[in-house]
Amino acid sequence: MPIIEVKNLHKVYGSTVAVDDVSFAVEEGEIFGILGPNGAGKTTTVECIEGLRRPDGGSVSVLGLDPVRDRMDVRRVLGAQLQESELPEKITAAEALDLYASFYPSPADPAELLDDLGLTDKAGTRFEKLSGGQKQRLSIALALVGNPRIAVLDELTTGLDPQARRETWELVERVRDRGVTIVLVTHFMEEAERLADRVALIDAGRVVAIDTPAGLGARAGGEQRIRFRPSRPLAVAELDELGDAVGAVLDRHGVRADDLRIDGGGLDEAFVALTGKETA
Repeated sequence: MPIIEVKNLHKVYGSTVAVDDVSFAVEEGEIFGILGPNGAGKTTTVECIEGLRRPDGGSVSVLGLDPVRDRMDVRRVLGAQLQESELPEKITAAEALDLYASFYPSPADPAELLDDLGLTDKAGTRFEKLSGGQKQRLSIALALVGNPRIAVLDELTTGLDPQARRETWELVERVRDRGVTIVLVTHFMEEAERLADRVALIDAGRVVAIDTPAGLGARAGGEQRIRFRPSRPLAVAELDELGDAVGAVLDRHGVRADDLRIDGGGLDEAFVALTGKETA
């Protein structure tokens, strides 16, 4: 059974349809990306998963639980880093984690979380003094302090500089390695391409496609260009042999591909091809 199952989800605000017949399933242990432009319905969808919003139609199941009816049980298994979350300016990182840990019957060790997320030296620093990247790390720690099986990360790297963004991506991968299933909400194509095992592409409240990033890229058509710097010169015969299985052939010949890049056929192209719109 999927760890999360959304069927025909529908949510309206007045005359505005925010989510229109959205369906998808999340498997345990994966990073599942929900990708789309601002206003596509991504945050409303995950707020229904978290039990923060009541659907107007359809159903949501989290480990067999209804997020509205079984709200307290869902909160024990699902941690959330919200798109907009602020803490009191004077609270320190350690105090915030201790406070959140007190909400759970079997919390993670706050000191261990601070260490895992590279915040030990900021334990006594007030929230107002933390950098943007440090605040994001703390928000992830707060989402994990209840030892959840699922973590929802909503627009995790918005507003971060490129270096902080990449450090946060590495952190997300380490969280998944801890055995936590991750739902990653983003409008950054590169972020979804880097992190997600599968992606639900959402536009105007509807799921346009669900596939791996590579699978979505393939739907866009066009040629892919593979660029790399070989660890030694390649003979003409070896280059001719590359064909479609570049990695396997290089490995067989004992060649390391440094600075590997794949251009074309990515999520940007897929989004334009599937929605007819330019990417955000």
